[in-house]
Amino acid sequence: MEVKMAEEGCRENGESTFNDGTYCISKTVDDGGVDSKRFYLARTTAFEMLRDRGYEVNEAELSLSLSEFRSVFGEKPDLERLRICVSLRSDPRKKILVVFMGSEPITVKTVRAIHSQISNNVGVSAMILILQSKMNHFAQKELATFPFTVEIFPIGDLLVNMTKHIQQPKIEILTKEEKEQLLRKHALEDKQLPYLQESDRFVRYYGLKKKQVVKITYSNEPVGSFVTYRCII
Repeated sequence: MEVKMAEEGCRENGESTFNDGTYCISKTVDDGGVDSKRFYLARTTAFEMLRDRGYEVNEAELSLSLSEFRSVFGEKPDLERLRICVSLRSDPRKKILVVFMGSEPITVKTVRAIHSQISNNVGVSAMILILQSKMNHFAQKELATFPFTVEIFPIGDLLVNMTKHIQQPKIEILTKEEKEQLLRKHALEDKQLPYLQESDRFVRYYGLKKKQVVKITYSNEPVGSFVTYRCII
């Protein structure tokens, strides 16, 4: 009886009548396709990640709703149209290309096909491949033939932006000058700093390189906020 009453309240008002202010389950149901939603979430996170790395990202891309995404790309998006190419704010000559891969296994032939496609794309200095399937060992080795760094993200890793979680610390990437100043102040070498490995989720999200140093600010801890520095190894 309570469920039925709640449903009737939803139909009338669009939200629950319970005192906790929660919305009706019916309001959160997505009637669209799974594929379009996965691509929408992953593409949005990719744009947010590029913005956080210092690339020029149009605000319209960040505010695009799921329904707007579906109206543009459809329920079964064309992977070519999903590609992203944006320039670095500090140096617009440098661009990064984000490519969504298909659901078929990724082989050396697949990688070579991508290589040939981007050979005429002037200014591309980095690439991200978003995978729906596994890439075999030989295909991964083939990525070394590209004239720039190629990063790999399984699409499942981008369905949620981990930096938006309330318990995640604040990350600040030190410039070369800021790093040198920090080391001089404490009479340290970078190898003496606590470290983060290249496989760490923060390192991968921000695209950090070896010997870069990040400032990590933790808050809402039982002992209060504190700051630490980590060097990428």
